[in-house]
Amino acid sequence: MSTVETSQVGTVSVSPVDDLQNFGINVSDIQKLKSGGIFTVNTVLSTTRRNLAKIKGLSEIKVDKIKEAASKIIQVGFIPANVQLDIRKNVFQLSTGAKQFDAILGGGIMSMSITEVFGEFRCGKTQLSHTLCVTTQLPRELGGAEGKVAYIDTEGTFRPERIKQIAERYELDPDACLENVSYARALNSEHQMELVEQLGEKLSSGAYRLIIMDSIMANFRVDYCGRGELNERQQKLNQHLFKLNRLAEEFNVAVFMTNQVQSDPGASALFASADGRKPVGGHVLAHASATRILLRKGRGEERVAKIQDSPDMPERECVYIIGEKGITDSNE
Repeated sequence: MSTVETSQVGTVSVSPVDDLQNFGINVSDIQKLKSGGIFTVNTVLSTTRRNLAKIKGLSEIKVDKIKEAASKIIQVGFIPANVQLDIRKNVFQLSTGAKQFDAILGGGIMSMSITEVFGEFRCGKTQLSHTLCVTTQLPRELGGAEGKVAYIDTEGTFRPERIKQIAERYELDPDACLENVSYARALNSEHQMELVEQLGEKLSSGAYRLIIMDSIMANFRVDYCGRGELNERQQKLNQHLFKLNRLAEEFNVAVFMTNQVQSDPGASALFASADGRKPVGGHVLAHASATRILLRKGRGEERVAKIQDSPDMPERECVYIIGEKGITDSNE
């Protein structure tokens, strides 16, 4: 097993699919796995036989051999809880740029899971994404992870100029910061899913510490807007989110998603906020996001962030502002 070490963040064990050669899998079949977006043994094990067989050139017999070889490299099954505790010690947190915001999150945006922020326009969802592009590159003691960022933009709102402005706040080289952000514009929901499939190769380098999806639902809402298409949309969305979750856990990266809201006049939905707005995506998205944060407008230039769901932190809120330096505390 090869080990990818990340500077000051912890160690993530990753077995590349090339290791399958040592267990009787030929190079051509390994190349077929890579062409199907599978770059690690961990991904082989988490992919069903049915989906592996969909890769061109892989028969059911070959899939069984690949699965058997993968299980010899990485043992799957029950483990003692203290072993899982050791794995969780590798989790790191990324600063949002505002100390109060970090405080309600217990330190910042957490790795090995999905964090979703939702709210109406001008609440700072994209500005928070821009700020995280920079803070991820900071040393760990300053709330960073000294890593790169993969940014998938579905609405055309990414602004590299903002990255440069925020980099100057932290006295980082603006051009070097931009170099460490891999950007892609998702043209539709299918392209969006394809881009996530391609991330496996980038993440296997061990250099990336954050995936940003801004925003998760924009393309799906456009591509599945006809009558009777909701069920298909949710199925595709579920597969998409499952892949993002697997990437977060397997490569110890943070996944940060922004989301839109829709009106719920009766405010009767389970996930509706006090103002009658709820995040798009329904239960599928709600279950996939480990941490959900509502962003709303406050007094004047102030914005409010409220944790609505988290396995680690209680419901609470804080105030922040959006400025030239990105997301900051209201007293800065």
